[in-house]
Amino acid sequence: MRFRVDSRIGRTVQKVAGSRRFAPVAKHVIPRIDRGLNKLTGGRFVISSLLVPSLVLTHTGAKTGQQRVTPLACVPDGKGAWFVVASNFGQEKHPAWSGNLIKNPAATVTYEGTTYDVTAQLLSPEEKKATWPRLTQAWPTYDRYIELSGGRDIRVFRLSTSS
Repeated sequence: MRFRVDSRIGRTVQKVAGSRRFAPVAKHVIPRIDRGLNKLTGGRFVISSLLVPSLVLTHTGAKTGQQRVTPLACVPDGKGAWFVVASNFGQEKHPAWSGNLIKNPAATVTYEGTTYDVTAQLLSPEEKKATWPRLTQAWPTYDRYIELSGGRDIRVFRLSTSS
């Protein structure tokens, strides 16, 4: 089951998610809830998937070398590829997972219960500009996150399997 982002529920969630008070709490609470639900459901469900397609990214820490698990909204790009936006809920700094992917682009994605080995590619400014309308169609609040971040150049990655 998925609610449409333009439904009453979707618009309400977007309004809350785009508020200044939401991000400082959400960046700590929502990923924990999603990691727990993902584990309980064998990789088949995270709460954010009620509104937007979502995946769980397992990546290597740039400083520690340890495996990190991050639930993310995504936009599927055909079979075996996804776009992810490093919005960090509109915070001024890039999320740690995006720096990890820049240093270590090999990762895994769990999407709808299936795990894939992927390689992350940071989109160029031109690629990002071309892709942005698809991303904001899936989650219009990305534009608000740019405002909240003080105009930070939000990173966008394409995660793709080698097959």
